[in-house]
Amino acid sequence: MLLVYRLPIKTIVSLVAITTFCYVRPSVQYTHARDSACVRQSPRKTPVYKYPSQINCQVTEFAGTKMEAPYSEKLRSEFLQVLRSRRCGEVPLCVELGKPVTNPMYQETPRPLFSKTMESCPKEKIKNFKEQLREENFYLITEAGEQGRLPVLILSLKEENNVRRPAIVFLHSTNKCKEWLRPLLEAYASRGYVAVAIDSRYHGERANKFTAYQEALISSWKKGDTMPFIFDTVWDLIKLADYLTTQRKDIDPSKLGITGESLGGMHAWFGAFADTRYSVVVPIIGVQGFRWAVDNDKWQARVDSIKPVFEACIDLGKKKIDKEVVEKVWNRIAPGLASQFDSPYTVPTIFPRPLLIVNGAEDPRCPIAGLKTPLLATEKAYKDAQCPEKFKLVVQEGIGHQMTPFMVKEASDWLDKFLK
Repeated sequence: MLLVYRLPIKTIVSLVAITTFCYVRPSVQYTHARDSACVRQSPRKTPVYKYPSQINCQVTEFAGTKMEAPYSEKLRSEFLQVLRSRRCGEVPLCVELGKPVTNPMYQETPRPLFSKTMESCPKEKIKNFKEQLREENFYLITEAGEQGRLPVLILSLKEENNVRRPAIVFLHSTNKCKEWLRPLLEAYASRGYVAVAIDSRYHGERANKFTAYQEALISSWKKGDTMPFIFDTVWDLIKLADYLTTQRKDIDPSKLGITGESLGGMHAWFGAFADTRYSVVVPIIGVQGFRWAVDNDKWQARVDSIKPVFEACIDLGKKKIDKEVVEKVWNRIAPGLASQFDSPYTVPTIFPRPLLIVNGAEDPRCPIAGLKTPLLATEKAYKDAQCPEKFKLVVQEGIGHQMTPFMVKEASDWLDKFLK
C-alpha cells in the first residue's frame, strides 16, 4: 500500500519511509550553456567540499534571483571547463542518417524483454496509432572520435501542419539503451510530444562488446582521458539541446523536458544543471549525495553498480575497496562529483525551472538521508524566488532502487503540467 504524506521538506528529510510533495514556480529569463569549444585542457584543481561545515554559508548564496545568476553561471562555467578538458576535438554539429536498431545491445544478463513499468505510462488511444507514428533514427556528431557519434531515436505523431510541439529527452539506466525506452516514447508521442531518446556513452550502438561500459570506466581510471560516468554524456546533452532548439521546426525550443531513470536520472540532473534550455526536469532514482555517502560510509551500493572500476584499487596498493579508494576513483573519473558539483551545489541551480525529484525511500544507491542538505538548499532557492510550487519531491515508501508505475505517473503528470 502506498502512503502519501504532505509535509515540509524540513520534516521529510529527517524521515526515511514516506512520500512527500513540495510544489514550486517562477518565471525568469534563462541563460544556457552553448559552447562549441572541444579542446583537451587540464581541469582546474578544486577544493574538496564537506557537507556539514560548509553548506550553511553556501545555502545563503541561493538567497534569490539576484544572487542566482552569477553563482549558477560561475558553477556552470567551471563544470563546462571540466567537460572541455577531456574532449577529443572540436567538430561542427552535424547529422548522419541512421536505421532502426533490430537487435539492441544490453550489457546485462538475462537480457531484458519487457517492462511493466515502462508500459504503464499514460497514453492516448489513437486509431491506427502505428501508422500515425513517425520514427527517426540518426546520429548527432558531438565531438571527434568514435564516442562522439551520438545515436538518437525520435518518435512523434505525423502532422500536416507546422505546429511546434513540446519535446522530452528520455535517458536510460545502466547497461540498457534507447530502444528499451520505446514504450515511454510511444506513450508520450501519442499525447502530442516529440519524444527523444539517446544511447549514453558506451551503451547501445556506442558499445562494441558486452563489457564496453565497464571497460571504459576502468580505462578512465587508468588513463584519465575520458569521463564515461555521467559527464561525457552531459556533453552530448548540451549538443543535443543545440540541435533540438535550433534545427527542428517541429519543436518549441522553450518547452524542452528531460527525464531519466537511475544513471539516466543522474544524466537528467547534470544535463539540466549544465544547460538551462532543459526547461522541465524530472530525475528518477538518480539524485544523491556523493560526498555524504563517502563521509557516512554509505557508498557501497553505488559502488557495487560499477564495481570493476573500483576493484582497480590494486593500483593504489589496496587489498579492498575503502573510503579512500571511492574518493579517489570519483575524483579521477568524474572530477568534482563528490565536491563542488555534488547535489548540494548543482541541484539548487536548476531553479526557477520546474523540478521533480523522485526516489525510493529504501534506495541504498540514493539514500534519502544523504539528500537532506541538497533538499534544504533547493527548497530555499525556490522559496526565495517566490516559486515553491515548481519544486516537488516524491519519495515512495517501501521502494528501493527501482522505477515504479507510480513514479512513471508522477513524472508524466509533472511534465504535462509544465510543458502542455
